[in-house]
Amino acid sequence: MMDEEARNGHPRRATTVVFERLFEARWTLVAAASVVCALHLATRPPLWMSVLALAVIIAVAALAPRRTISQRRADHAVGSGAPALDNLPVADLAAAVPDPLFVFDENGLVVHANAAAAVSFGSIGQGMILQMKFRAPEMQELIRGVLASGMPGAIDYAERVPVERVFRVVATPVGSDIGLFVLIFRDQSEARRIDRMRADFIANASHELRTPLASIAGFIETLRGPAKNDAVARENFLQIMQKQTGRMARLIDDLLSLSRLEMKPYLGPGSRVDVRETVEGVIDSLNPLAREFGVAIVKEMPASPVEIPGNRDELFQVFENLLENACKYGQSGGKVVVSIEESNAGPQPEVTVSFRDFGPGIAEEHIPRVTERFYRVDVDTSRAQKGTGLGLAIVKHILTRHNARLSIKSKVGEGATFTVHLPAGKTDAVSR
Repeated sequence: MMDEEARNGHPRRATTVVFERLFEARWTLVAAASVVCALHLATRPPLWMSVLALAVIIAVAALAPRRTISQRRADHAVGSGAPALDNLPVADLAAAVPDPLFVFDENGLVVHANAAAAVSFGSIGQGMILQMKFRAPEMQELIRGVLASGMPGAIDYAERVPVERVFRVVATPVGSDIGLFVLIFRDQSEARRIDRMRADFIANASHELRTPLASIAGFIETLRGPAKNDAVARENFLQIMQKQTGRMARLIDDLLSLSRLEMKPYLGPGSRVDVRETVEGVIDSLNPLAREFGVAIVKEMPASPVEIPGNRDELFQVFENLLENACKYGQSGGKVVVSIEESNAGPQPEVTVSFRDFGPGIAEEHIPRVTERFYRVDVDTSRAQKGTGLGLAIVKHILTRHNARLSIKSKVGEGATFTVHLPAGKTDAVSR
């Protein structure tokens, strides 16, 4: 009654309600009045009876609560609309969950496992004891706990084979009197890997910065104490401090470059680049460094331009890094061969740019990891050559941005070849 006599939460006057109801029932009242008049003329009853009958009809129309058309439509929609949730099959509900899910009964027997569970843990038949599948103590305790208490529980569960995976496992009862329980596995492996990588990165960066800072702090303390008036020692220490600050500056520059690249790893380049002209520019800029190391740069390039879609500044950074590494770490070989080739052997045409040195080479076990941040084959040699351990990581990110890749071939004592494989496709949409 209150719903009918309130609009937007504000009560209406009784007379307003009565008039509105009479207006809504106007055609019914007209028909009823016509019937009463016809009966009065046909049967000639006392006038007061006819008036009383008409008054009763008007009173019922004015005072009796009625449901509006919109309310009746809403009731009809509820009654004949979508199927009730109680009628949905368990299998359909489980299939809609992207994470591995098991439904089991109060005896711990599997009632249903969705497709994601079969992919992650293999086929598990209906009626199998769930605790026989997951034998880890923490899983046993979780299943026993939810069966005994009927209260939800959650644990972290790790599997080592075939690959290492970490799950957040939640066990909870379904309803209060159904006698079914649900076990859901939420894969946390990628999040854990990213967290571990971030922690390793911070630890490595802190270590790389702490070493020169400690060295500079020690020299400053010495210069303010025992070597305060020693001109020779002061000059020597200041020279070392200058090298250490230069090392920190290079490290910070590389960290900033890597951070900028990671913010836009999948943006497609928007213009065409002449690879031959770019590599020529890199060689010209590094010729003084090559002469300093006693290295001759040998060029094997086509005479005509070789164009690919890409960002010239970023590709220049890639080629400069690889050529500089070849000159620094392969200087004992006396030369570096830089070659450019166009190939149609693969599924798509590509341009390869190779940097081959004839130095000591890289042991096979190091090759898969040389593009990792701060990874060094020889720490002392890398620091002596002013390396930050981030150069090849930057190369990898730039090549990922260009849908390109880096391949490495090397044998100890025979040098190493770093090859950039660039797709020679059409220009992508401008994205810079």
